[in-house]
Amino acid sequence: MPSDAQVSLSKSRIKIAEERIGFAKEILKIGDYKTVANRSYYAVFAAMRAVLALSGFDSKKHSGIIAEFRKAYLKTEILPQELSLTIDSLVEIRQGSDYDDFYLIDKEEVEEQLRNAENFVKIIGNYLKTQY
Repeated sequence: MPSDAQVSLSKSRIKIAEERIGFAKEILKIGDYKTVANRSYYAVFAAMRAVLALSGFDSKKHSGIIAEFRKAYLKTEILPQELSLTIDSLVEIRQGSDYDDFYLIDKEEVEEQLRNAENFVKIIGNYLKTQY
């Protein structure tokens, strides 16, 4: 059973994830697709950290968060394994958007990324409600 501090941290992180989805939706309206991709990824990242907070796990590296989330929640089928595909796609697009000066992302692609991120955060949020 998670401690009060772990629950509080988890709640804070899922709220951050939900806020990032909201930011991404607003940024989409102005057409800044690279920033939408970035915020979509970071929403999912915050959601993964929200779940992992319940067990006290954290990592300074994104790869550590992703690996532990997959091991603890996807491989064990606590959460749907399809979420792994969302993670892979968001990581790839976020890295291209953030680090490749000539990376192009179109509106349809970024809208799909945002929908996938929103679904991911919703699934995690619903799961967390069963854990508090």
